Amino acid sequence: MDIELKQRIYNAQCIGNVEPIEYMIPYPSMRSLIEGQNIKYGNQLIIKSDNITNLKYYQLIQQTAHWLIHKGLKPRDRIVLPKLKHYQSEILLFSIWQIGATAVLTKEPLSKKYKNNHNIKEINFENRNILSIIKSFPKFYNPKHKPLLSDEALITFESGSGIQLSHYNLLINTSGVLKLINRKGRIRYSCKINFYTSGWVILKAILPVYGGYIYDDYNPDLTIAESNADFNIRYDLNKIDKFNHNDLALCPQNSGIISIGKDPIHLTQFTKTKHKLKIKGHSVMMGYLDQELNEESFKSKALFISI
Repeated sequence: MDIELKQRIYNAQCIGNVEPIEYMIPYPSMRSLIEGQNIKYGNQLIIKSDNITNLKYYQLIQQTAHWLIHKGLKPRDRIVLPKLKHYQSEILLFSIWQIGATAVLTKEPLSKKYKNNHNIKEINFENRNILSIIKSFPKFYNPKHKPLLSDEALITFESGSGIQLSHYNLLINTSGVLKLINRKGRIRYSCKINFYTSGWVILKAILPVYGGYIYDDYNPDLTIAESNADFNIRYDLNKIDKFNHNDLALCPQNSGIISIGKDPIHLTQFTKTKHKLKIKGHSVMMGYLDQELNEESFKSKALFISI
């Protein structure tokens, strides 16, 4: 990516006179988020069904990180995240970040040529029960590479083209959702959402950790789903100006969530026209893997997407 295009993307990520670097958040990366929450709340439950505490969750992530290295995966690799049972995909996601790699979400298989061109790797294992595989690995992992806020954390193909999101993108987007939901502390939380989306990463994987929630599908205080929930997920951005106050608007180019109802999440602005959404703010993506699409989408100090 050339310097001029990088500057255009950075301009789109600024809002008013506030640049992303000026808005500091408590954690320097997704790896540090789970580590920091464990230090503060190690003995608190995070998953009700199996009585998993933050400490146990953290240890499972450390063991899985050792397993990834044992499988030959390395920092800065782009690793396809498979859909697994229970909370195992979440464990694997955080362990990918723990080794300093990028997670890749794709429902459709990627060609061998495309994977080679973009350094995307898949995990090969017969037993898809990670919890049984990692038992023999140590519960402490000392990472050789600690990513920065601006480093790539996630690539999602939910819109067709690969969308790159940074650690800062994911953290600031989750923080913005928390501000509008305004529900913090030890509440029981449930989320039903399409796995192959950045919304799953924000709402299902990160939000319970960041918000200090207890994940509980059976007796939740707060629910997020595609219908009949406290907050309902919406994908139809062409109707965003008609959303209800409890509708969560999913937008992968804005790191997952762009608004709750008609209100943009913190440090995000958007303007809707008939066929386009003009977006500015700290959650604006790092860019597409397709550089021609970046050239078309970033202009006038904003990101433009079709709706």
